[in-house]
Amino acid sequence: MLRALLFALALAPLAPQAGSLRPHTEGEIFLAARAAVRAGDYDKVARYDEQLQGDLLEPYLESWLLRAHLDDAAAEDVRAFLVREQGSVLAEQLRKDWLKVLGKTQQWDLFRSEHPLLVNDDNDTSCYALQARWQLKDESSLAEVRAQWFAPRELPEGCVPLAEALIARGEFTDRQVWQRIRLLLGAGAVSAAWRTAAYLPASEALDRGHLFAAAAGPKRYLDDKRKNLSLRPVRELTMFALQRLARTDPLTAADYWTRKLRARFSTEDQGYVWGQLALQAARHNLPEALIWYGRAGAARAQLSEEQLAWRLRAALRQGKWSEVLTSAQLMSPQQRNQPAWIYWQGRAEQALGNAAEARALFARIADGHDFYAQLAAEELGRAFSIPPKGYTPTAEEVAAIGRGPGFQRALALYQLDQRYDATREWIWSIRGMDDKQLLAAAEFARQNEMFDRAINTADKTQVLHDFSVRYLAPYRQALGENAHAQQLEEAWVLGLVRQESRFVSAIRSSAGAAGLMQLMPATAKWVARRMGMQSYSWAQVTDTGVNAALGTYYLRHVLDELDGNPVLAAAAYNAGPGRARKWRDTHPLEGAIYAETIPFDETRDYVKKVMSNTMYYAAILGGPVRSLKDRLGVIAPRGGTDRIMAQREIEQGEP
Repeated sequence: MLRALLFALALAPLAPQAGSLRPHTEGEIFLAARAAVRAGDYDKVARYDEQLQGDLLEPYLESWLLRAHLDDAAAEDVRAFLVREQGSVLAEQLRKDWLKVLGKTQQWDLFRSEHPLLVNDDNDTSCYALQARWQLKDESSLAEVRAQWFAPRELPEGCVPLAEALIARGEFTDRQVWQRIRLLLGAGAVSAAWRTAAYLPASEALDRGHLFAAAAGPKRYLDDKRKNLSLRPVRELTMFALQRLARTDPLTAADYWTRKLRARFSTEDQGYVWGQLALQAARHNLPEALIWYGRAGAARAQLSEEQLAWRLRAALRQGKWSEVLTSAQLMSPQQRNQPAWIYWQGRAEQALGNAAEARALFARIADGHDFYAQLAAEELGRAFSIPPKGYTPTAEEVAAIGRGPGFQRALALYQLDQRYDATREWIWSIRGMDDKQLLAAAEFARQNEMFDRAINTADKTQVLHDFSVRYLAPYRQALGENAHAQQLEEAWVLGLVRQESRFVSAIRSSAGAAGLMQLMPATAKWVARRMGMQSYSWAQVTDTGVNAALGTYYLRHVLDELDGNPVLAAAAYNAGPGRARKWRDTHPLEGAIYAETIPFDETRDYVKKVMSNTMYYAAILGGPVRSLKDRLGVIAPRGGTDRIMAQREIEQGEP
């Protein structure tokens, strides 16, 4: 057996370490094994595995040992683990990794016997599954590879032979190769585009140096007068350079295009370029965006979902309601029927005097519980209220959740601060649950202070709800006291914290933010200095009282700097005050439109959710009844003070 072999190999180094400190508790041993995995010391992992025999988390060590040697592991060893851990997330992940090895080594019989047992495919296993079918002369597998080919990401290894077969047959022509290259370049996947270019004929070969030069210095590439635009590769790289430049400076890119380049390109390519320039103009909230979308002409039918979404946002920004409807009609039915676009179609119909059509659209989404459902309900004149508690799980139902192996492992991992694995165990364990089971699981999480899991699980119910768990308010004393000290609405602070950390006090983000209010080191240090905290150190930032004091002070600061508007302040808290100011317009802007046209996807979603959360917390706390539209308010136009404030931030070293 693999474990026995590794353990035997691991015995030799034991003697020299006899006097060293060793982990004693099961948790310490697990964490030491995790550290050994990161260091690549699988001999040590094997020794720890022997010490943890029978422990709840021991299967993790066994899976690490198997995955480290999966390329040459015996099938019986892998299957033995899969049988022992049947139904667990560890078995699912190991089977997925094993299937990739089997596909890569073309062990198709074994692959076909194991693949049906996988619950969730990913792109890699899906491609190997297609290849396994192709090996059996299933021609339909070739047709299915098209979805992978036209995705803006690296082509999974398993799909490469199928794509090459389509190219050899002439079913993927040079046109399809260029389409893929454009998609990849648009997504910034330059290396993947270069690899795709290997399928071009010699007459259309890309120059690698020119490709990466256009990516790194698009303006320099466009200024190079030696380009031979009669060659397709040069034209494609020129369009890529324009697109790349437009991401930071759409007006300069458009100037290059109109004055120096456009006449040298076909009508089709001109439409493509205008579509790319229009997207970036819309993301920069430039008034030229709709004009440039218009110049895309017949290419409108080829606009991506992202381009169409920003066409609608540009129309919103300019108050052109008929263009909002036109943009929605250009979308696919699936995209057009997303709640955001249903709401804005309703607003457009309302603005154009079509009251019945508007009400019908609002009614389609008003029964939901998100940002746009709340706004739609207000347009219908409905008073805001929290849905009644649909079900209270019994003590036995909660206890039954706690007896589930996946939930036990999730709790044990959570207590060891292994949040990634804990969350993966939890999500796997709640899959397929009905509302009653979800509420029981949420209550189990709440009782064990797994607040993020409690909130996220309660958030998944479809009919039976418990908003007291969806909108938990732990640490309310620290957060409430500091909110009141800074004269901030407590519901707004809670809504922001729910979005920032889900009330996980010790959480640290990959960007370095920490604590309930996710403070960055520079921000925390600056605030501590402003507050006169003499003994402050970064180690204190996860203390709930310290974090709440620092976070609410900074929130008060950005609120004061941004007209006292909570929408601007929320945007500033997430993306910085300078950006929040920059995203204003030259004229007053409805708060909901400002939120919808924030260029950063993360910040746009963040602001909407903070403001929606605030509504629920205000109702739970019994605060004043205010509509969401009133809370969003009107965003004042940007003016001369913006430049002064930005300069002050630079001079004072503000974050």
